[in-house]
Amino acid sequence: MTAMSANAQDLRIGLQSDADVLDPDQSRSFVGRIVYASLCDKLVDITPDLDITPQLASSWSWSADGKALTFKLREDVVFHDGTPFNAEAVARNLARSQMLPESRRKSEVSSIEDTTVLGEYEIRLNLKQPDSTLLAQFADRSGMMISPDAADAAGKDFGLKPVCSGAFEFVERIAQDRIVLKKFDNYWNKDAIHFDSVTFLPIPDNTVRLANLLSGDIDILDRLAATDLNQAEASDAVEVVRAVSLGWRGMTMNIGNGERSNTPWGNDKRVRQALSYSIDRNVLNNVVFNGAFAAGNQPFPPNSPWYDKESPIPERDIAKAKALLTEAGYPDGLELEISVPNTNVPTQVTQVIQSMAKEVGINIKLVTKEFATLLADDSVGNYQASQLGWSGRVDPDGNIHQFVTTGGGINDSVYSNAKVDELLNAARRSADQEERKINYDAATKIILDELPIIFLYHQSWIWGLSPKLKGFKSYPDGMIRLEDVSYAQ
Repeated sequence: MTAMSANAQDLRIGLQSDADVLDPDQSRSFVGRIVYASLCDKLVDITPDLDITPQLASSWSWSADGKALTFKLREDVVFHDGTPFNAEAVARNLARSQMLPESRRKSEVSSIEDTTVLGEYEIRLNLKQPDSTLLAQFADRSGMMISPDAADAAGKDFGLKPVCSGAFEFVERIAQDRIVLKKFDNYWNKDAIHFDSVTFLPIPDNTVRLANLLSGDIDILDRLAATDLNQAEASDAVEVVRAVSLGWRGMTMNIGNGERSNTPWGNDKRVRQALSYSIDRNVLNNVVFNGAFAAGNQPFPPNSPWYDKESPIPERDIAKAKALLTEAGYPDGLELEISVPNTNVPTQVTQVIQSMAKEVGINIKLVTKEFATLLADDSVGNYQASQLGWSGRVDPDGNIHQFVTTGGGINDSVYSNAKVDELLNAARRSADQEERKINYDAATKIILDELPIIFLYHQSWIWGLSPKLKGFKSYPDGMIRLEDVSYAQ
């Protein structure tokens, strides 16, 4: 970086935590997706109004029976290593998502039977059955295209030096310190990019992150804390921008993931129900977030058309929680260990839950972990409960399927229920919105009874920006897109 000219424009973004592995097939962290927004283009993207829009694919069409999706591709794209982007590259990317042993995208592209290269820049995806979610999947990591040659050479270590086709290419990464990208000179949309480099800085402490923005050490603050809103809005050094989130926050319970699932929490839904009844979700929102977020109990927020209104947010019920514990054989209560990211907000949330649960006899122990470590531990079952969330997806399938279906890519609970699988797979296949809603409602009722995940709230994305920036647009997926963002002259 020291070799850059004195007037080079480096955008500095303060992230709430460090990203996990920088491989779209293996990664799962929200902050990783923020980095990908600059590093890895996708087949399609979304608009701020959640419409699907072209990116690497210039157009697409479905067959009459819904079992084939054909893409026409841009013809002016190359990967950062000079490898051409074409239909063959897309085919190899999709095959990797399905076949790489470490891939977390398998369930997202499981409906693809095979691909047919129709021409250098045209490809048809042949599906096992209709999949109404597939196009929306390609607006996220499943649609991110990486250099197939680089991927083949690196294997599972691709994330150490990722090679994509985005506006910026990888320079270096120092864990827990920074990720540095530089402008890719051969980017197909380079006229919309106005920075020479972008540096992502993990700053877990909300107060420190805001201080860095106020002092001018960073230009964009990812996830301004709701408790800091008043201070930020009162400052001339900060512009506050918001968007309603598509996602959810909750506690994943270890149902069947290894030896640590063999506990009352993994073996008996009644103790999980007791924990849920001990929590006042509205109080949680008011105490931690000053009421800026929304209480929740499902994968979809209460204002979503996919929310099951027949299963409203439960009132806190201490008597019912105690009765459930007694029925399960724990009249004197029991202990629960919750893994928590080592950042302010998750810790505060869990401390409030800890206080509430204690009133019914549940003694919670908090175990704080660096975020990437927490994700790795969750994957292998090294936890009892984990306080995590999901940033949300355009299609409802993206908020639920991979978390609760048998073998789902992010089913850290290792929860398995054949009826849930049947309902959610049927919702994937149907193009009828009413039919999909019926299936999601039925699956939701089972999930709320068995509670592999205890849903808590739905956040809003809040960014803090330097007032010298112009052109920033807020998106409901929480991503930071840098097209047409620049320093004001």
